[in-house]
Amino acid sequence: MEYEAIENEKWQDEEFLEENADLLKALAHPSRLKIIGFLSSGKKCVKHIWEALDLPQPNVSQHLSVLRNKGILGYKREGSIVCYYIKNKKALEIYKLLLKEDK
Repeated sequence: MEYEAIENEKWQDEEFLEENADLLKALAHPSRLKIIGFLSSGKKCVKHIWEALDLPQPNVSQHLSVLRNKGILGYKREGSIVCYYIKNKKALEIYKLLLKEDK
């Protein structure tokens, strides 16, 4: 199978490669991909996230922390309630790419 050549020099840019490897590492967990999928429709509060994922709240909080610390998610505090949203659009595009069937 042949692929079309990529016409840029990004594959030689160490900073670009490190940044994107970190992004992929942060996404490389089924629960984190579930979170991205759930948040793809918009901002959600932590309680709704862990209820939808059917995972223990501490586990969800840990995954949210990883995604937030890598700049993938943003959050807003509304009183005692914390709601998350997708901040890094590249992460969402990667998730959408994974949903496509292999051709």
